[in-house]
Parts: sequence; C-alpha cells; structure tokens
Amino acid sequence: MGDYELLSKIKSPADVKRLDEKDLAKLCSEIREKLIETVSLNGGHLSPNLGVVELTVALHRTFNLPKDSIVWDVGHQSYTHKLLTGRFDDFYTLRQKGGISGFPKRSESKYDDFNTGHSSTSISAAYGIARAKMLIGDQSHTVAIIGDGSFTGGLAFEAMNNAGRFKKNFIVILNDNKMSISKNVGAFPRYLTTVRIQPWYIRVKKNTEKVLSKIPLFGRPISAFLRRSKSKIKNLVYKNTLFDCFGFTYIGPIDGHDIPELENALSAAKKINSPVLLHVVTKKGKGYLPAEENPGTFHGIGKFDIDSGEPISSHKGFSAEFGNTLCELAEKDKKICAITAAMAKGTGLEKFSIYHKERFFDVGIAEEHAVTFACGLASKGMRPVFAVYSTFLQRSYDQIIHDAAMSGLHIVLAIDRAGIVGDDGETHQGVFDVSMLNSIPNVTIFSPTYFDGLKCALNSAIYVCNNVAAVRYPRGGELYKPDDFGEESIT
Repeated sequence: MGDYELLSKIKSPADVKRLDEKDLAKLCSEIREKLIETVSLNGGHLSPNLGVVELTVALHRTFNLPKDSIVWDVGHQSYTHKLLTGRFDDFYTLRQKGGISGFPKRSESKYDDFNTGHSSTSISAAYGIARAKMLIGDQSHTVAIIGDGSFTGGLAFEAMNNAGRFKKNFIVILNDNKMSISKNVGAFPRYLTTVRIQPWYIRVKKNTEKVLSKIPLFGRPISAFLRRSKSKIKNLVYKNTLFDCFGFTYIGPIDGHDIPELENALSAAKKINSPVLLHVVTKKGKGYLPAEENPGTFHGIGKFDIDSGEPISSHKGFSAEFGNTLCELAEKDKKICAITAAMAKGTGLEKFSIYHKERFFDVGIAEEHAVTFACGLASKGMRPVFAVYSTFLQRSYDQIIHDAAMSGLHIVLAIDRAGIVGDDGETHQGVFDVSMLNSIPNVTIFSPTYFDGLKCALNSAIYVCNNVAAVRYPRGGELYKPDDFGEESIT
C-alpha cells in the first residue's frame, strides 16, 4: 500500500490546479498505484482507467468543475475522476455494497454530471446539457469523453449529426485506444488509423489560411469561399475529416499521456466558436504490464494478484460452456452463425471466432444492428445466435419486435449475465429481459439452471423453435445440484 503523498491531499479539482507541473508525473504514478491496489481487491475495470490517467488530470486542470460539465461515455473509465473529486478516502469501497459506484452517479457527487453505464450515450447527453446551459445563459463548457469503441454505436453518430449546428462551448474528446472490450472492428476504426498517421492535418489547415490571408485583394475572399464550400475543392485543400463534415472542428491526434500537450489542446479547444472534436490517442492498461499486454482481460476483472496479474480465483462459467456448446453444434451444422456486439471474450465466443471465422460476426457496439442483421441472416436460411449481456439486450427491443417477431424469423438470443449480476450496480443488472421478452408474441424463453440444461436449451432453441428463442443464463458457474435434479429439452 502506497503512502499517496500527493493523491491523499486532493479533495477537489482546485487542488489539482494548484499542483506544480513537475509534480504531475508523481501524481499520475500514485493514481495508477491506487487503481491497481483497489481493483486487485474489489475487481473492476482496470485497463480503461489506467489509460486515461493523464487525460483526466489535464481535464481537471483545464476546466472549472463542477461549473463546467464532464460526461463520461459508459463511465467505466471514471475512477481517476472519482479520486480527484474528493472520493479518495472512500475509494476502498469501490463497487461494494453501500460504497462508491464503479460508474458515474449524480447522487454520489456534484462532479458527476450524468449517470452512465451503457455505451455511446455521452455526446447526446452532453449536447442536451450544453443546450440547457445556453437556454439559461450559462456560458460554461460541456465535455463528452467517448472511446473509439463506443463510437461504433449509432447513437454517437446521431448525436454528432445533431450537435454539429451548435455554436460553442461544446467539446467531444475521442479517446482512441484502438479497443473497446475486444479489439475494435469495422470501418470506423480503420478510418481512425488513417487519421492517426496524418498528424499534419491541423497544421496544413492553419498554414493554408495563413498563406491565403497574405494575398492582396483575393486571398481573404478565397479563404472564406473555401470554408463555406461543400465541394471537392474544399476537401482537396483542407483535407477534411469525417468530423469536420459533421460540423466539428477537428484537433489531433494528441498524445493522451502528455499532460502539457493535452492542456494546450484543451485550452485551444475552449477558444473555438464551434463544436470541437479533440482526438486523443492513449494506451489501454498503461503503467501495469499485465494490463498493457492483455488489455481485454483487464478491461473488467475480478480479484487478482498484483505481482503476477493472475486471477485469485477462476472457475468454469456459463459463458464458456455456451461458447463450447455452440462450437460443437456449429461443427456439424454449417448454417449456425454467431454474432456479438464487441463482446467476443465476455460472451464466450473467442473459440468460435477462431474455428468458425467465416460464420462469426462482431458488429461493434451496435446491439440494434446485431438483431436486425441476425434477421437478415435468418431470412436466407441461416441459424443466427446473438450472444449478448442481458443489460445490453434492452437496446434492441424495437428490433426484436419489428424485425424478428413480427416477421416470424427464427433467431436465437443467448442472454448472458441474466438476473442479478453483482458489483457493477443497477446499470448492469440483467433483470428486465424476462418482462421485456414476455411482452412480445412468438418468443420462447429458456432459463437453464445448470450446464446440462444450457446445452439442452440451446439445442432446442436452434432446432425446435421456429420464431425468436431466448436462452438466458447467469454470470459465473454452477451452484449446488441435487442428485435427482433434471433438465430436459423441448421437442
């Protein structure tokens, strides 16, 4: 246990502002030590939080909290924010009953502006906060921090499309660590790669305007025309990013572990009279070698040994049993497809993704798309199985009704983490799937208690049911099983 010479004295963001710049590296080191120590005992999200330490410190030094507002997407990377906002003394209670939540909670602190726990909501919420401030004459800033994984969710793009018309004091920080829980997939991560390798973007834009401004008579009109133009000429001269097309001023990429550079970029963003997209590149798990080498494993982890990085206890769970069973069925049936929304490891589909790669689909954090995509597969005779946490299935309610049940299509929902999940709080409990699915006609729900029952239920869901079938199972492994207990499949 460290002495936390600097961190223990931080009671508010004002204390962070008062620190000398030469002390910031030590502060960040103490924060990482505290994060590793606490999560090793309580479990939690480690690698996302290790990756945003410097970014969080820079935010608290640049903005005036709580007058300025910060909205964390998902919120699983807000531990440093909690440590810097008066919760150090109680941090040992993280994710414990009656203790500090693992996610932002408005009821917990005046520095938590919005309750979060699910992905891709931050830009919508922050834009609403910014609009409300404008209506009451509040000139403070609003900041949304969203990861590149969360940007694969459609809600983020809906919000960008709407917020691009806003005038000022609205900043979106894209925390680009090349991952969500699993490695990112799809076109957007590939696009970010092209942006990351072009750090000259913002310099080209500035230099072009500077040169044009010095041309007598014609320079300024040409510059103004190019800024207004929607033509290919503008794209050629200014090298527009996707974010510029949404109406945001793009700044980046910025080293997310360089506090002076971050503070300069944030200060510049505050002065721009348009919405800003600040692209920050970070390393997930930074500062703890096991998490750097296996950021997916340490994204959300139980208790572990700090020296070795090994879990203190491990047991075979329903997720692994589901994944193995689906692999066995897929070996015999070439029509079986597996779908995940950026949760291949969490839902037990890593093995399937290796042995049946051509029939494995990671759609990113897009549960709504996953269900309708599954319906498209089913309409042509495939047998799609969408593996999803119960709490995230809620996001696809309309698609289950409209695209699956009403269309009479046969898809299987493998609902992981059903029921009470435990330490992650109310945003992650799987308590709504039964009531939600029971309200939809032509849905069959299985709730196996043991591994044998899971195998029978999955087989029945795939081969006996003709419409939507849901197999729901809990987090963790089997409990005590009476000798005379039996579970059978339906026929």
